[in-house]
Amino acid sequence: MTIALGLLLLAAPAHAAASAAVRLVWLPPQTTVSALARASLSPGLMSAGLGTVPPEQTYLDVGQGNRLFDSLYATDLPPLTQSNCRSWWHAVEARAASAPAEIAPGLLTRTLESANVAVRARGGASCTFSPPPISDGRSRASKKLSGTPRPHGQGSLFEVREGTLRDLPSLRRTLGAQGLLIAIARPTGRSDDPLPIGIAGPGFAGDLTSDSTRIDGYVLATDLAPTVLDWLGIPVPSQVSGQAIRSEGSPDPAGVESLAARMEVISGRRGPVIGIAVGLWLATLALLALAGGARLARPAVRVVALSVVYLPLVLLLGAALEPGQGAERLLVLALAPLLAAVTLRAVPGYGALAAASAATVAAYAVDVVAGSPLTSLSLLGPNPGLGVRFYGIGNELEALLAVLVVAGTGAGLAAFGEGPAPRRDAVWFLATGLAAAIVFAAGRFGADVGAAIVLPIGAATAAAAIAGHRRARSGIAIVAAPLALLAVLVVVDLASGANAHLTRSVLDAGGLQDLADVAQRRLQLSADSFARPVLVAFLPLVVLFAALAVARRDVVGSWLAGAAAMRAGLVGAVAATGVGTLANDSGALLLVIGTAYLLTFVGFAWAQSGGPSGSER
Repeated sequence: MTIALGLLLLAAPAHAAASAAVRLVWLPPQTTVSALARASLSPGLMSAGLGTVPPEQTYLDVGQGNRLFDSLYATDLPPLTQSNCRSWWHAVEARAASAPAEIAPGLLTRTLESANVAVRARGGASCTFSPPPISDGRSRASKKLSGTPRPHGQGSLFEVREGTLRDLPSLRRTLGAQGLLIAIARPTGRSDDPLPIGIAGPGFAGDLTSDSTRIDGYVLATDLAPTVLDWLGIPVPSQVSGQAIRSEGSPDPAGVESLAARMEVISGRRGPVIGIAVGLWLATLALLALAGGARLARPAVRVVALSVVYLPLVLLLGAALEPGQGAERLLVLALAPLLAAVTLRAVPGYGALAAASAATVAAYAVDVVAGSPLTSLSLLGPNPGLGVRFYGIGNELEALLAVLVVAGTGAGLAAFGEGPAPRRDAVWFLATGLAAAIVFAAGRFGADVGAAIVLPIGAATAAAAIAGHRRARSGIAIVAAPLALLAVLVVVDLASGANAHLTRSVLDAGGLQDLADVAQRRLQLSADSFARPVLVAFLPLVVLFAALAVARRDVVGSWLAGAAAMRAGLVGAVAATGVGTLANDSGALLLVIGTAYLLTFVGFAWAQSGGPSGSER
């Protein structure tokens, strides 16, 4: 018994000692990552919120360990002054109660006090961590709750205060050998740029990261609460969505600042790089069509179509090279058409479309399986700077990959299949759809739950279309495919400890009400997506093209004569795009991007229906 007790004591983390202390210091906004590293803190960046939020929202997110989009609250966050702390808290708690999630302002403070940890808050952020009287700057420990208090909390302290870089050495010394010092640049609320953060304490020696982001040098405001609680040996409440911060490797402040620079340009660079490139390709196509009619238009359409298919692949390369905006635009403008021309030269007919689709899908599959950050940092990636998704694929990639996987499989079968073989083709559709769904939806890889729905539905629809099964049986298979895959992913997620979005938002839900909250959030965000100005401009075009496709379906069908697999692939891709629009929290985005890629494939089919290579399948 004595030996066992000794082993337990040796195995216990040193920072869970009875007298442990954690100090959170808010530094001036101009503090840099390099300055924190020079102060011997593990450096990193912290997402201040979902988009641009006021400083008080960042402080609330830190204290509650959870966060939502502002649009999901019934009211805006009220202004805070030194004199209205008590009334402000009443408004904040009422606002949190209106949210479709377990939002508990002041949860960190209440949890610490229930474990007999003294809490002290001073400075401008003090009121945001707990209602009065804790915000007056005095130390307070709450009344003991029923039951035996946790012994590890006795004598411990959590302090929130303001300071400067010059204060950090003395603040760190007064914490003792087992103390934890967290220093963060104060948010300003003027942008969504991440905040420099540094942590000093036993075990912190490299760049900061967490399971919330899986990005070296990047953490969330909601990660602070579980970090503090874990350090003090206190169980983390279920309402907390963040994950404890840790350090990995050696400190690389230059690399962290390079990460910040890349994240800051992603949103603003999408139009100048992607929009201008696609616009110039289409303008060139229009000029060639006017000059030479179908004779020049058909080969030009093939080049432009493959350029659009290769576009995400070239953007992945751009994330690796991190060029300036002009260089990245030139890279896309030149390299994508060059790849298209080389592919058309090497592979005839639909084989070129299949090869381009396979190359793009494979590149992203390899990247997410390898755990690389390049997918997140590409211009079509989830853009972690917005504070929404930090690893795997986002909705933009989900929309286009669904078309590339399903319709790309159809192109491959049309090009390389030896004669009509409906059963064989159906198996190919199901196999590629399942493989892609596992890669892009599994928590360890792509971590996109939507991919577990749209890819199986698209593949099953294409398989049913090519095999000609009876409608009732096909309908059952189409519905059952995503449900079966979701069940498989749940098992894989639990077995691998991936702890990804699927597990945290669905499996960890406390009951039907929590699941209803998840559904409400997704539906509300999806509805909001149709009001975004950029997408609203394209929605009439989507409706127009959809109407034309229905009205001229016989003509479109004639373009696909002799290519049944290609036709089935397009049917499946249409189904995947439609379901993705309904099932995602960015429905309008999926509809616009999915439609653009469907038009790309239909355009290639038109080009294949005539001209020198029109008979090549």
